[in-house]
Amino acid sequence: MAPVVSFAELLEAYEWVSAGIEMEAEAYVSRATGQIFLSTASGEFGAGEDALPENVGDESLYIPVPSKRDLDLGKPLVFRFVRERLPEAHARVESIFARRGAYGQFKSLLEGAGLLQSWYEFEARAVEATLREWAEEQELTLDDGGNDEG
Repeated sequence: MAPVVSFAELLEAYEWVSAGIEMEAEAYVSRATGQIFLSTASGEFGAGEDALPENVGDESLYIPVPSKRDLDLGKPLVFRFVRERLPEAHARVESIFARRGAYGQFKSLLEGAGLLQSWYEFEARAVEATLREWAEEQELTLDDGGNDEG
């Protein structure tokens, strides 16, 4: 039977890994229990991190949670949004993403075009759909928190 994993916890782990590229953040899902472990190479978050099991590198026991880059939810998603919602700005967005600080500039462009909230909704839908697809490929059962047991 597939382990049950909280979708909210999986999303948190995905965000942890995606935001922690500089600090080498990592997260793993136990194939046996569905428990998620969060860690960084530096251990700088102390109580916010978990002690990783010794055999965490064994992918038959633990699945590494993918990052935004692993799932093509970074720049590829930006350009998909631009193609759909702001095609006239494609060249400008390409120019923005050729330099550092691109996301801040991109969000400023969207704000000026009245599309920032649309971007956040588009991104959230894409992340959710992609994480659900990934979980299915990994044979994980997702729990959407429909009950109050804890």
